Amino acid sequence: MKRPRHISAEERALWDSVARRAEPLEKPKAKRAHAAPKPTPPKVEAPRPAPLPQFKVGQGATHRKDHDLLPSLGQQMKAAPVEMDKKAYGRMRRGKLKPDARIDLHGMTLAQAHPALIGFIMRSVSAGHRLVLVITGKGKNRDDGGPIPTKFGVLRHQVPQWLKMAPLNSLVLQVTESHIRHGGQGAYYVYLRRSR
Repeated sequence: MKRPRHISAEERALWDSVARRAEPLEKPKAKRAHAAPKPTPPKVEAPRPAPLPQFKVGQGATHRKDHDLLPSLGQQMKAAPVEMDKKAYGRMRRGKLKPDARIDLHGMTLAQAHPALIGFIMRSVSAGHRLVLVITGKGKNRDDGGPIPTKFGVLRHQVPQWLKMAPLNSLVLQVTESHIRHGGQGAYYVYLRRSR
């Protein structure tokens, strides 16, 4: 066992001089004579959600339209405003107008299809075509059954987006799904602006 060390008189004097010059890190707080108590904030109750209706096993669930995240591609195109002549639009939708040119993007990847589409639209405008047909195919169902559904037909969904973006958006007047005689949901009519 170690014996306690005794402090010499010199060490004690040195310690006392250091202790006199040292300042405390925190100054002691002075007591307030009559401090007013802090007011308590009023209690605010959170709104309660509406109670859920009773559900019995085997009962069919009701479909609520406000939960639909995105309308189908066909519904989006039908809801788009008609920019071209309404009579010509009606004839085009019924398959009465014959396309001046067509491009088939079947089997292409997105990286191959995008430049091919841009080149086709640019050549069609310079050739003076008004109505062209872009064939994408309906696509294959590649949904693996996971929690997030996979889009059906990648090119089918991507082509309308490309047609709305630069440099094609200034050349395209109207895009709509084609009539069944020209491919139905697997193709698009693209009505081009007049070249000036």
